[in-house]
Amino acid sequence: MTGKPLMAKATAVWLVDNTTITFKQIADFTGMHELEVQGIADGDVAAGVKGFDPVANNQLTQGDIEKAEADAFHRLALKFNPSAVGEEKRRGPRYTPLSKRQDRPNAILWLVKFHPELTDGQIAKLVGTTKPTIQSIRERTHWNISNMQPIDPVALGLCKQSELDSAVQKAAAKKAADGTAMTDDERRKLLSTNQSLSMDTEPRIPTAIEGLETFSLSEDDEEEEDNKSTLVDADSFFNLPNDAPEDDEDD
Repeated sequence: MTGKPLMAKATAVWLVDNTTITFKQIADFTGMHELEVQGIADGDVAAGVKGFDPVANNQLTQGDIEKAEADAFHRLALKFNPSAVGEEKRRGPRYTPLSKRQDRPNAILWLVKFHPELTDGQIAKLVGTTKPTIQSIRERTHWNISNMQPIDPVALGLCKQSELDSAVQKAAAKKAADGTAMTDDERRKLLSTNQSLSMDTEPRIPTAIEGLETFSLSEDDEEEEDNKSTLVDADSFFNLPNDAPEDDEDD
């Protein structure tokens, strides 16, 4: 069995103190390094840690320990616990460390703002929150909404980029299945990060000047341009040529 015992270090302390099992066997069972187990035996590691009896706590059988003591190559196996079957697949809100829980509202605000196509259930699963909290942020009735700022939940470590991309793709599939028309902005938001980065950049003409590439002068404008070209600079009226004849003075 690939699982590791509860309180691995304390279990290692108990095995070192109460059995003749090798350091490697203990290390393999607890998931620790062999040198760390040796440090426990030398008193350099886990000083003051009280041993945790794996037999009394239903994690090992006495018979398995005796086999390991008789055979240095025998690997200890975590005792099968029927009540723990399927525990790793239990569905429920994502656990969020205490140090990051204060960042969840900012992450929810980011998801609501930049991915409005995500459902409350998807957001709750991504960042480990409740639907009433999401609703209050959507409606801007959250008690701390004035102090919140949108922050990417991936940057905060609340979810993985692959998980966010997967949720976005599911939202895109639902949009397509419902036949709902999407704007260009919505389509762009529904792309995963990898898809966005792999797309070729295409220069687009801003809407404000769209159509100017076919702009041409009208006949009136052309006539006005011709008239301007015939105008003589004002300075030329007062700059006579050097060889111009001067008027004869009266005798």
